[in-house]
Amino acid sequence: MSMALQWVVTSTSLEVSSSMGFLDSVRDVRLLDSSKFMSRDFGSIRAKRDKRRKFRYCSLNTDMKYASVGQSGLENASNFPLLSNVLANPTAGGEVAVSSEKKVYDVVLKQASLVKRKLSSTTELDMKPDIAMPGNLGLLTEAYSRCGEVCAEYAKTFYLGTLLMTPERRKAIWAIYVWCRRTDELVDGPNASHITPSALDRWEARLEELFQGRPFDMLDAALSDTVSNFPVDIQPFKDMIEGMRMDLRKSRYKNFDELYLYCYYVAGTVGLMSVPVMGISPDSQATTESVYNAALALGIANQLTNILRDVGEDASRGRVYLPQDELAQAGLSDEDIFAGKVTDKWRNFMKSQIKRARMFFDEAEKGVTELNEASRWPVWASLLLYRQILDEIEANDYNNFTKRAYVSKAKKLFSLPTAYARSMVPPSRKLSPVMKA
Repeated sequence: MSMALQWVVTSTSLEVSSSMGFLDSVRDVRLLDSSKFMSRDFGSIRAKRDKRRKFRYCSLNTDMKYASVGQSGLENASNFPLLSNVLANPTAGGEVAVSSEKKVYDVVLKQASLVKRKLSSTTELDMKPDIAMPGNLGLLTEAYSRCGEVCAEYAKTFYLGTLLMTPERRKAIWAIYVWCRRTDELVDGPNASHITPSALDRWEARLEELFQGRPFDMLDAALSDTVSNFPVDIQPFKDMIEGMRMDLRKSRYKNFDELYLYCYYVAGTVGLMSVPVMGISPDSQATTESVYNAALALGIANQLTNILRDVGEDASRGRVYLPQDELAQAGLSDEDIFAGKVTDKWRNFMKSQIKRARMFFDEAEKGVTELNEASRWPVWASLLLYRQILDEIEANDYNNFTKRAYVSKAKKLFSLPTAYARSMVPPSRKLSPVMKA
């Protein structure tokens, strides 16, 4: 199951490798000229490091804000409603079992706190990043251009929206998009059958290197520069790779708690990566944690939509990304899914699943309004388009076994003015936390 990049509106695959050894050599990546790949010693983008490595920031316009910090410090978790309660069932060792949403919520708190800490020193905001030396400035510029090409080809609607962003934000979002796309293709692309857990381990080691300013290739260089310019943390990236590991070893999810964790890994993480780049409106009164929660909700909503759209496709590969306990409660089983027959039981089951996805979209909408004005349109566009996939599933009489729900080009074009109009709505005074269906 491919991850739900928040802005992906096409289903075309990006070929990121040509052989089993792609993690050792990516010279055949499509859209890149192999002669222009940089070596692992692309050290000119390397950030200065000491015992307390700091993020550096680009010199941006004065209206640029990465996050709203109207309230000092991280809100006490006890005063901020959790996404869901801790499971009450104690384990054999006397420990309390913690729900997946609580685990993810802890990550959200950490990411929001990180951004606040990075913004606490005004001196850092005026410092420029340690970017490429003169001899490699052209390569870095080309690296971002290549990322833009990939985004333009495989996420056309979102790409158009990014053109309204400031150049610094736009390039950074392209770099994040491409890394996520490449990561997804490891287990869902044309060479997925050759990918092993050790290959993912190497990919993660490579991620750590680029965060230390030692990118392997041109596309890595763009992301390495991005994470030196914005307060982007490595944890969501590592969590996404963990989601790829889950795809290698797991093809069933016994309940929604398990499925939720998977959705966070492969899609919710995108929101946590993106918020520090997209920025929060200077007029927003929402807490940073609330905005991160809304971004998380959008990723969860998109991935749930992917799952509901691709039931038949996943079943053909022996995969069922639906809560087993809820299937059983509806009088259904894996055999019914493999049979691919639309029944009243299936329709009723799908109605409940679609309702849950829409609830996550509802929560996500609140957070989009809180983003920086220049960043809202592409997010609104992708949200509205992805949400319409649920409408198409219903229009297909819940036949997601043999019919693929998609949004027509006409509907996509019609949605763009609506998305733009919504992007002009100013932030609200208060943002509620995302709640679990």
